[in-house]
Amino acid sequence: MEPQAINDWRRTDYIGSLGKEQDQKEVTLAGWVQDIRNLGGIAFLVLRDRTGTMQVTLLKKKLEDMYKPLTELPRESVVMVKGRVQLNDKVHTGIEVMPSEVKLLSKAATPLPLGIVDEVNAELDTRLNARFLDLRKDDVRAVFMLRNSILDATRAQLNEEGFIEIQTPKIVGAATEGGTSLFPMEYFDRKAYLNQSPQLFKQMLMATGFDKVCEIGPAFRAEEHDTVRHLNEFTSIDIEMAFSDEEDVMGVLERLIKASVDLIKSSNQKELETLGIELEDVPLPLPRLTYDECREICKEKGLDIPFGEDLTMEATKLLAEKVQGYYFITRWPMAAKPFYIQPYEPDPKYSRGFDLMYKEKEITSGGQRVHDLAFLISRLEEQGLDPEDFTFYLDAFKYGIPPHAGWGLGLERMAMILSQSDNIRECVLFPRDRYRLIP
Repeated sequence: MEPQAINDWRRTDYIGSLGKEQDQKEVTLAGWVQDIRNLGGIAFLVLRDRTGTMQVTLLKKKLEDMYKPLTELPRESVVMVKGRVQLNDKVHTGIEVMPSEVKLLSKAATPLPLGIVDEVNAELDTRLNARFLDLRKDDVRAVFMLRNSILDATRAQLNEEGFIEIQTPKIVGAATEGGTSLFPMEYFDRKAYLNQSPQLFKQMLMATGFDKVCEIGPAFRAEEHDTVRHLNEFTSIDIEMAFSDEEDVMGVLERLIKASVDLIKSSNQKELETLGIELEDVPLPLPRLTYDECREICKEKGLDIPFGEDLTMEATKLLAEKVQGYYFITRWPMAAKPFYIQPYEPDPKYSRGFDLMYKEKEITSGGQRVHDLAFLISRLEEQGLDPEDFTFYLDAFKYGIPPHAGWGLGLERMAMILSQSDNIRECVLFPRDRYRLIP
């Protein structure tokens, strides 16, 4: 059986939209052959699209010469089916399709490099090498449906709160936050880098009167991590907000988290069932713990953290025993924060920076920014950075810039938490880490 042209055939319905109320409806379905069981004079073809599966019942006496080649199609071949929906209580969906015509569009090679419905579990590397097949699995696809809902909820919530969506450069001439975690590249006759974050640009826009900006876009970190929580290319959801402090943007963030969870619970029940997940509601406001309170909790549990040191995974696991779900850590030491984070004025050894946590996992960091130019220059110098390299950024602070605050949220981290995935690579179509550059 040779593949045919699609010509004027077009899908009329997705499988998931059909139910018993469509009995006797004439439909054209399109998808992949998941399985075929040939019983002689009758065969059952399981057709799959992104919304579900449908039994297509092939009758030899009706299809005649087409019957044998159809029953011999390899799994994962692409077909279109014209036929009539019919009630059948023996099928788990309660309906089947009786075809009048079937068109082969693409014949799958054999053997498949990766099973789609087989019970055998493949290693993650094997799955990622054949990602185009891996993404046909219900549980894998479900993760990306949740990710899509996070994006939908994010845009809706930020739009409702008056944010303007922007796009900032991803090719830059200087480090965003200093350090060496940059991917260098040739830019004609100059050296350039892939941007670590839109941090400097979104701060500059606070000098324009835009007031509230947001961006959803790629970011790049040349860090040699090899963990289940880190990537070298990820999607960052960023906001910056004028005439505000860290509490204002923490409010935006917790409302966004709640909106994402609420949308998934209302729109993705099928995917949650596929993944075996039951999401809890997000009560607002989220708990706030200061850095010192976190140190005290850890000390009570036998872990002493010297002032100024970051909280280790061991520490955050102890905190997760005390605080369930999402919570903020505030009042971090200034020494632990980037040059652009504002000190906490009543006690300047602390900052107005914060982290958002889920159990032991860090999701987001943010805070109020320094908007005083002289102090910003001194902060750059304190951290061994040359203000001359940041002239383009510092110029925005010379001619009137309001107090402002913001944060950056890793979309993959959020998707990892809400899908309860064990590895962040599960939440990226084609992950980029220190070892993986293709596909």
